[in-house]
Amino acid sequence: MSNWKSICRIDDIPVLGARRVARGQATAVAVFRNAEDKVFALLDRCPHKGGPLSQGIVFGESVACPLHNWTIGLADGCAKAPDAGCTTRFSVKVDNGVVHLDRDELDQLALDPAGQPA
Repeated sequence: MSNWKSICRIDDIPVLGARRVARGQATAVAVFRNAEDKVFALLDRCPHKGGPLSQGIVFGESVACPLHNWTIGLADGCAKAPDAGCTTRFSVKVDNGVVHLDRDELDQLALDPAGQPA
């Protein structure tokens, strides 16, 4: 059974934008909202050169990394061909307009400060 942590209201995330969730010394998590109000969460680190995905442009169910324009799928965290590589994905639940992340995943996934999967 998942242990959900309330993060924010969905309206606190800009449409086609992101909000960062700090995790102490570990790399932050970026929570994204697309035009259809779908919410996704990824480690805020591009698998290419570590760019901050939270500063990228959201389109459809993807985000463009602000450093080198790699396209990263929001649902799986993986780069679109011809690029290759993935960043860590986090489970998200929206309940009555409130966005929740899985507390166990926040505490256990990708804890290396460099942002590499642990």
